[in-house]
Amino acid sequence: MNSRYPVHNNGRSKGVYVIDIAAWLEQYGYGIIFLSLCLEMLALPLPGEIMMSYAGMLVFEKKLSWLLSILTASAGVTTGITLSYWIGYWLGKPFITKYGHRFHMGEEQMERLTIWFEKYGDKLLFIAYFIPGVRHITGYFCGVTRMPFRRYAIYAYSGAVFWVSLFISLGKVLGPKWEAYHSTVNRYLIIFAITSGLLFLLYNLLKKYKYRIISFLLDLVGGGVRHVRSLGKAKYLVLVAFAAFVLSLSLMFGMIQDYVAQEFGKFDEVTYYLILMIIGSGRHELMANFLQIGSIYLYAPVIALTLIVIRFKGDNKLLEIVFVCWTIAGGVVLNEGLRMVFHRTGPVSSGIPITSTFPSEDTFAAVTVLGFCVFLILRHYSQEIVHVVLIAAAALLCLLLGISLIYFNLQYPSDVAAGYVFGGVWASLNVLMLEVRRKLRRSRVSIA
Repeated sequence: MNSRYPVHNNGRSKGVYVIDIAAWLEQYGYGIIFLSLCLEMLALPLPGEIMMSYAGMLVFEKKLSWLLSILTASAGVTTGITLSYWIGYWLGKPFITKYGHRFHMGEEQMERLTIWFEKYGDKLLFIAYFIPGVRHITGYFCGVTRMPFRRYAIYAYSGAVFWVSLFISLGKVLGPKWEAYHSTVNRYLIIFAITSGLLFLLYNLLKKYKYRIISFLLDLVGGGVRHVRSLGKAKYLVLVAFAAFVLSLSLMFGMIQDYVAQEFGKFDEVTYYLILMIIGSGRHELMANFLQIGSIYLYAPVIALTLIVIRFKGDNKLLEIVFVCWTIAGGVVLNEGLRMVFHRTGPVSSGIPITSTFPSEDTFAAVTVLGFCVFLILRHYSQEIVHVVLIAAAALLCLLLGISLIYFNLQYPSDVAAGYVFGGVWASLNVLMLEVRRKLRRSRVSIA
């Protein structure tokens, strides 16, 4: 028995799996990767994620090729999901009609499932791989519901490549730390997949019921304003802001709960280690440049550009300028208050512990300033390319700032994440308040 692959203490079966997987991989290499992942996609109880992570660790040790491991694993998964689709297609609805009652699936439930899969099933295939139990049955259901194979293959195959590439690459990056961090990484990947699925469903609900939702929101806040269509091209931005507010608010409560329960330790350790391993230790100058994102050198031009756009494009110039000032100044006060309330002691820098780092002042300000200013600019420009470029640029800048803060150990990863979330709540709330206030003004003018 190879001592480099220790037995887990949290259950006999898991420990046996780990030892067997290590031995199988060393003996059979790429063949066992292909076979095990193919069989797992046929709903056999095999530990595919652990298999891929150990394959990544062997890539770290130069015993397997990173590219060949990904190609072999992708081939195994795609073979398995292709077989499961055609098995489901071949069995079809007659099988459900005859045997469905054994697993609580009658014809009525089958009809609802078919309609649901026709609307949403293809897009959820991409994230289903990260949810244990779900990835094993989606191929069968897609076949039974007669989803067109070409449509199925586009999402299922691309999701398969992404899934295996991520886990094998994580095993390669984590290397000898894999044993300590695997369960934590897997947990957060599952949370990410479920959150992505909920976001997708929320987006479709907003798209389908956009007028009802905006009407309800305006009625709730603005005292009976019902003429939703007059929002014009801004209605989609308002919907996005509303979705961001709901998501950020729920995440904020979750992070506060985790903070009180002191459950950030493992998350901070894993994230810091991954960033150092991926970026490397010799990128200090580059990362120092990214730190400048959270400074007046970026914020001043962004705010100035926003004010120029308001000056020439705004229809409620004074209102928009007041909200720019209120959002930025109020965000500074709010963040100071939050950090005083939580009063977390952050990392030790130059031998001195940094205090009051939760939520991050830097990422909170970045999300607030960039988020609100980008919204105002986009509100006055309908070109799709402008929307895509500005949103992508703002997201990238916020991400690079957060990574640089973690890289230099100035703030914990959980501080940085909290800054994103709390800043998202504040920025999206002010977007909604601005639009409600704008609508109320128009209503008074029309009445007068």
